[in-house]
Amino acid sequence: MLDIVSLYKVYRDYPSVQTDTRKLQTGDIYFALKGPNFNGNAFAEKALSQGAAYAVIDEEKYKTDARMILTEDVLTTLQQLAHHHRQQLNIPFLSVTGSNGKTTTKELVRAVLSTAYSTYATEGNLNNHIGIPLTLLRIKSDVEIAVIEMGANHQKEIEGYCKIVNPTHGIITNVGKAHLEGFGGIEGVKKGKGELFDYLRTYGGTAFVCRDFDYFHEMTHDIHEVVWYGTSDNGYVHGKVDAHDPFLSMETNYTGILNTQMVGSYNQYNVLAAVTIGKYFNINAASVKKAIEAYIPSNSRSQFIQRHNNAFILDAYNANPTSMQAAIENFADSKNYDKKVLMLGGMMELGIESLEEHQKLVDLIGKYPWHEVVLVGGDFSKIKHPYLYLPDSHAAKAWFESRNFHDMTILVKGSRAIAMEKVIQ
Repeated sequence: MLDIVSLYKVYRDYPSVQTDTRKLQTGDIYFALKGPNFNGNAFAEKALSQGAAYAVIDEEKYKTDARMILTEDVLTTLQQLAHHHRQQLNIPFLSVTGSNGKTTTKELVRAVLSTAYSTYATEGNLNNHIGIPLTLLRIKSDVEIAVIEMGANHQKEIEGYCKIVNPTHGIITNVGKAHLEGFGGIEGVKKGKGELFDYLRTYGGTAFVCRDFDYFHEMTHDIHEVVWYGTSDNGYVHGKVDAHDPFLSMETNYTGILNTQMVGSYNQYNVLAAVTIGKYFNINAASVKKAIEAYIPSNSRSQFIQRHNNAFILDAYNANPTSMQAAIENFADSKNYDKKVLMLGGMMELGIESLEEHQKLVDLIGKYPWHEVVLVGGDFSKIKHPYLYLPDSHAAKAWFESRNFHDMTILVKGSRAIAMEKVIQ
């Protein structure tokens, strides 16, 4: 079995790592991961036949070639290799986590930093125990700043990621009611997300923190450097919303007016975070403004789509009580739409609080006038409400197409498992 230093020498010769033979390129190192329904070891021979330089395995019976590297546990080895690679990189590592907005914040920060630095950031949703080491191993020696997104659904997860990434800087976008089942309630979420700040506190890092959220004042105690931002004028960066019909327009003390291509006033904090980090890393205000205004959301996050005489606000990548409330209130507050339709999918991973949180959402919906309300899947089926209920997004799509709507504005949102984006596909 190779030690990590020896394996790293192999990686330096073949600096591309893959865990899926369907995506394998010639010269990759294949890591044979295991899952509930698959065993990557069984594909090691195939990986080599497809051009892999080496295959890292952890079951000796599959070692049929000298290019197969046997280790005790492939996942652990992948993480150790990624950490060793990170230790060779003497650059800022900015970690981003939070209950809502972390991917949008990461993308905005990437856009801003890229105007002045060679920047590498987490691609897609590679923000877990497999995605984070893969992300680190894609960082080349010419990169000047790395932005690493960290997702989590239980305590000690962020702590583990920090041991691999060793962040020098960090941001927690917010603490909300997400993954309550895994975290064990809102205090568990706070503690779990706070593990990033715990690491920065221990190792003398810098935290970018939103002053508007009271819980952060305690969570940032004794951190080496705290850079505040928010809507009050006593932060390093501060700003306010000018309009959000449909796109967010806001003004900050550093950039002046920002006319974004994102829907929703709740995105103001994501924008403020990106402005703050840009200013901190000495990027001029004009470049920050240009980068943020050029950013176009994708992947069902805060998108505004015109189709067949209707307008869609598509924010269906995920949902939890906090993000649902923000989206509904923002939509209700929008003055430019006469006919508003809500199509909301159920919220997942809320545990024993699920029924209560779905009921709160129904109560919130009832405070505003809507042209139509459709609730789809999840625990909406288990509570009383006066609205149309449909079992899944396929039924929701069929219902929508049967209505022959014109000149409507439709908010489409729901948890990933409900796949509400199918309504407009």
